[in-house]
Amino acid sequence: MTKHRDSQSPGDGGRNHFLLGSATRRYLVWTICLMLAVVMGRAVAVAAAEQERSAPVAADLVEDGQAIDLASDRYLELFKELRLKYGFSPEELLRLFSGVSIQKKVLELMDRQTEAMPYYKYYPLFIKHAVIAEGRSLLQEHKVLLDEIEKEIGVDREIVVAIWGIESKFGNHKGAYSMFRTLNTMFDAYPRRRDFYRQQLIEYLLLCKENSVDPLAITGSYGAAFGQTQFIPSSFRQYAVDFDHDGKRDVWASVPDILASIANYLHSFGWIKGAPITSELGRALKDQRLVDAYAKGRTALLPWSEVKQLQQIAMPSFPDYTKVSIVGLELEDGGTRYVAGYPNFQAITKWNNSNRYAMAVTELAAKFKEE
Repeated sequence: MTKHRDSQSPGDGGRNHFLLGSATRRYLVWTICLMLAVVMGRAVAVAAAEQERSAPVAADLVEDGQAIDLASDRYLELFKELRLKYGFSPEELLRLFSGVSIQKKVLELMDRQTEAMPYYKYYPLFIKHAVIAEGRSLLQEHKVLLDEIEKEIGVDREIVVAIWGIESKFGNHKGAYSMFRTLNTMFDAYPRRRDFYRQQLIEYLLLCKENSVDPLAITGSYGAAFGQTQFIPSSFRQYAVDFDHDGKRDVWASVPDILASIANYLHSFGWIKGAPITSELGRALKDQRLVDAYAKGRTALLPWSEVKQLQQIAMPSFPDYTKVSIVGLELEDGGTRYVAGYPNFQAITKWNNSNRYAMAVTELAAKFKEE
């Protein structure tokens, strides 16, 4: 019996060894396959990135001054819509579009790929001693006007003047690119945003007609924003106001129209006069829910009372249902400064889709108030 048991032991041990080896092999095969998948995935991603970098950008496909083909299907369809839907005559269209050409510089600027500038480098571009001093002076100069705007539209004056300063340096920088040529360049030679700029071109022609402005005379930014407000055409038509009551909305020279139009835009996105804009959260987020909201960006909003509880920090009071965004601002030492963005902060991001921009506006406005 002892011999029988001994004779069986090697057999049992051999079977166990075989089974263990099989499981180990399956695990190793699975691990290797997973590693290969990761490596191949990275290789595909790298190849795709290389292909994207090597692919010609819009500016590479045209020459500066190249005539735009007005007989192309997209232009024939545009002209048909302008005639039938908006009442432009063939003579008007011929006068405007005859000889229009590509401005390559516009495409180069649109295609320029740069990393997002960290906040510690971004805000000094706008928050300067000279800008603060001029802003304070303009707040005094236009006090009566700003009183009226705050009363009628309900947007804090410092924010209005801060946006004015950042957008056009209080009217000193309005852009030097022909609006008409820019819009046509983007419509004709920038496929990625062709539909958007087609609509902006139509909006531009309509606003010029409505305000008795020559479409060929207006200059703006390479992104087709113009005036002291730096509105794009659709924003002008929707939010610009005639605050001086002269029968036209003038964001080029009328300070009442300029400042009231800025205020009206923010009001349209829910600005509440005197309400908090941001609240400091510190240099570390204390709960994973806050980390997740920050990672998801501006659309991931949390009730302010929940943020207060999770972060264990005092915050300006607001109705409990009010939601805030979690914003991270890069510091020069490599850390991050976190703030909660209240609805007023979120309204500024509707003007410019950037937390850095909204924070620069907020902090410049605060500087105006300092003694």
